[in-house]
Amino acid sequence: MLRRGSQALRRFSTRRVYFKNKLKLALIGQSVFGQEVYSHLRKEGHRVVGVFTVPDKDGKADPLALVAEKDGTPVFKFPKWRVKGKTIKEVAEAYRSVGAELNVLPFCTQFIPMDIIDSPKHGSIIYHPSILPRHRGASAINWTLITGDKKAGFSVFWADDGLDTGPILLQRSCDVEPNDTVDTLYNRFLFPEGIKAMVEAVQLIADGKAPRIPQPEEGATYEGIQKKENAEISWNWSAEVLHNWIRGHDKVPGAWTEINGQMVTFYGSTLLNSSVPPGEPLEIKGAKTPGLVTKNGLVIFGNDGKALMVRNLQFEDGKMIPASQYFSAGETSVVELTADEVKVAETIKVIWAGILSNVPIIEDSTDFFKSGASSMDVARLVEEIRQKCGGLQLQNEDVYMATKFEDFIQKVVRKLRGEDQEAELVVDYVSKEVNEMTVKMPYQCFINGQFTDADDGKTYDTINPTDGSIICKVSYASLSDVDKAVAAAKDAFENGEWGRMNARERGRLMYRLADLLEENQEELATIEALDSGAVYTLALKTHIGMSVQTFRYFAGWCDKIQGSTIPINQARPNRNLTFTKKEPLGVCAIIIPWNYPLMMLAWKSAACLAAGNTLVLKPAQVTPLTALKFAELSAKAGFPKGVINIIPGSGGIAGQRLSEHPDIRKLGFTGSTPIGKQIMKSCALSNLKKVSLELGGKSPLIIFNDCELDKAVRMGMGAVFFNKGENCIAAGRLFVEESIHDEFVTRVVEEIKKMKIGDPLERSTDHGPQNHKAHLEKLLQYCETGVKEGATLVYGGRQVQRPGFFMEPTVFTDVEDHMFLAKEESFGPIMVISKFQNGDIDGVLQRANNTEYGLASGVFTRDINKAMYASEKLEAGTVFINTYNKTDVAAPFGGVKQSGFGKDLGEEALNEYLKTKTVTLEY
Repeated sequence: MLRRGSQALRRFSTRRVYFKNKLKLALIGQSVFGQEVYSHLRKEGHRVVGVFTVPDKDGKADPLALVAEKDGTPVFKFPKWRVKGKTIKEVAEAYRSVGAELNVLPFCTQFIPMDIIDSPKHGSIIYHPSILPRHRGASAINWTLITGDKKAGFSVFWADDGLDTGPILLQRSCDVEPNDTVDTLYNRFLFPEGIKAMVEAVQLIADGKAPRIPQPEEGATYEGIQKKENAEISWNWSAEVLHNWIRGHDKVPGAWTEINGQMVTFYGSTLLNSSVPPGEPLEIKGAKTPGLVTKNGLVIFGNDGKALMVRNLQFEDGKMIPASQYFSAGETSVVELTADEVKVAETIKVIWAGILSNVPIIEDSTDFFKSGASSMDVARLVEEIRQKCGGLQLQNEDVYMATKFEDFIQKVVRKLRGEDQEAELVVDYVSKEVNEMTVKMPYQCFINGQFTDADDGKTYDTINPTDGSIICKVSYASLSDVDKAVAAAKDAFENGEWGRMNARERGRLMYRLADLLEENQEELATIEALDSGAVYTLALKTHIGMSVQTFRYFAGWCDKIQGSTIPINQARPNRNLTFTKKEPLGVCAIIIPWNYPLMMLAWKSAACLAAGNTLVLKPAQVTPLTALKFAELSAKAGFPKGVINIIPGSGGIAGQRLSEHPDIRKLGFTGSTPIGKQIMKSCALSNLKKVSLELGGKSPLIIFNDCELDKAVRMGMGAVFFNKGENCIAAGRLFVEESIHDEFVTRVVEEIKKMKIGDPLERSTDHGPQNHKAHLEKLLQYCETGVKEGATLVYGGRQVQRPGFFMEPTVFTDVEDHMFLAKEESFGPIMVISKFQNGDIDGVLQRANNTEYGLASGVFTRDINKAMYASEKLEAGTVFINTYNKTDVAAPFGGVKQSGFGKDLGEEALNEYLKTKTVTLEY
């Protein structure tokens, strides 16, 4: 049955391409890129009639030769194609014997004679990794970076007798990121998109639609192969030019300088946009300013005084070390292996032997690269170790830093023991002695796993609403900071460890983060009280407590996200299998409000991360501090760099850029309805990114005369005054049945008088300050409007006469449906009461629904039939019955109408951060 099924699938696979023109191809070249082009062309139905590649090296066949031989494709391995300028007769005869209609050269290091190039019916096409005519020659990617190009790309062109001068068939381009290297450019764009483009080019030729666009000579450049002797660093360059030179030579041939009399090669350069960290000076020959060996690497300076960080150093003997360990490079002692570690070493020796098949015995002194391994083998080694050694995650750089087998095993053992971790996260804190503890608050942007100043150095003051004092200055993210954060998130998703991580490992990290939030809950609650005015005891239970619960809940979902199989109509005699897959969206932006700074972060980011996305989060400008503390804890939990990025700043700059950014695939926003509409418009116009919005509310609370009045009074007050009224689901309007109206109002006022207004850090405080000064002023204006329109101010309506932004809990009655107070949300401690006639259930429901908002609602009654009837008729995302503010991490939360769409919390929240892919197979 299985064999017949395979045959049926094979028949289907070939039949699907009958409707396209197909060619007989000769592939000339080598490498993994050539292998992938070969495989994709065959999948598209083209016939590869011959593969012409390089001879085996040290007994190892090229990857292109390996896959072609496995498929039974004729493979020819010529050391050269011509002698003294003339094509070798035997080579030409072997080539012509395959009868190719087109030569495809995806990557070729050999010189191919023109009679071979011109021999097929359609000639020859070549892949070149630059936007021709710029950077003709063999080191095009390197020169793209060395010269500081803002755009990189590739060309597929028709071969002629010049050097990369033939007519263009197609070109593709991408932006060069500030810290791109040859590897990142190649892996992110040139490799995957180049494969697609080669296949597309062949099909265009087959269909007779391939253009031949002459290359202009204007703008043409030619640069030769960079060699080690030409790669010396000049210290007369600016920091940016230095950075481009180093990254343009990373990994081959390597930019170098002289330190203490020997050649030292620099790898892993990044521009340093933050303040220079402390370190130990290092004299470098020719440099006007000594370098600094810091915890994160070697800081070097350009002639413009700006700095860059170098991550790794390689010495003349080939040994590579982290630059941070320059002064302690010789201090590492040999570790003795335990029995379990010996088993791991034996497994790794077998892996090395499989890769280095030309080496009879793997000894301690065996050098991985000197034995013939290439960069492709590095990726294979890392992946095989991960698969066969219990998920041990190495990085490519680990191989480059320990090329001898003995050194490599030592590095692996230290990694297993946790002794080889990355340098400790560097955090500049603002510290305060408050609430009987030392509170340490990060204040910089958190981008790609590092705290850093804003690109332009701008800061702003974040204010303590309890007394109006400045807590600290916080980095004010610029447009370039947003772009860097998005680029980091994109790279982490597409190329980083996060994208390869299995779901359970992702869940483990989230559980660890939840544990760290809980371990630091007192400090987090104190920061929340300082920055937002939240009462400490409430912050401890709700702001922080529910954040912990949210991360634990979604951590449990990580390995339970799944699609489904779907029965569909069968096209007899064939059979079909259709199934769906749930996949992450990619980079997600999250913009959160100031009323529950950490909890709103948790509601959105936990679901986002559980689904496998990466994120860039902008906290509210007035309350950034718990988000930045969260960033610190996420790094300590082990989240890979770039997965979580936090950018404090303004909505008009950072928030708007997030909504417009083309690399963001989803934006989750909680805030006002007008801003939500603007965000939705920007998301649509930019790249039609997915959006979820939790917006304003005017939630009605209906209190019937058959309710339990004590409970209704207590919970009615909570519905309005909880968290100082700064609560998205706060009861914006109370409808109280006429027969109990007066008693209800009297009892509410009595309870308000018992409330203690004061310092949110005092344990006995019931009611803290409003979040910020502008909001307090808006609330006072709201009350003035209510009085002018004729509503009765029963209690409050004034600012409390003390330092800070305190407002009296306020009660209005006699509020009629046409009044401003009846229609608009206050988002503060203002109870708006309207009465309704006894028994008029439908009338009060109609009045309750007479609003453009629909976030939440509530009903108090002992009559279950009345309660259920009201819950059916109320137009809101949530209906509370004989309770209020009862949210739970497992219950979906979100509004209708102009209160937005999409859900936070519960299983439904995951769908906001997932896409569904349908796969249909015929067999």
